[in-house]
Amino acid sequence: MLIPILVFDVALVAWSLHLIEKAVQSKEFSLLLAGTLVAVAAAAMLVVYFLMGHCMSYLLQMS
Repeated sequence: MLIPILVFDVALVAWSLHLIEKAVQSKEFSLLLAGTLVAVAAAAMLVVYFLMGHCMSYLLQMS
């Protein structure tokens, strides 16, 4: 399950870098903000995945 999430995260980071590059070229703040938000969303998705994995393993040990 980790491999598809990593592939999706890499795609999100590539998309965010593309948005940020376009923002720098056209001097658009909205594209810069969008690229930053996409990168933060990708990082947050990885954090939630690992936190939930640890939480689920802890809950399964208790039962």
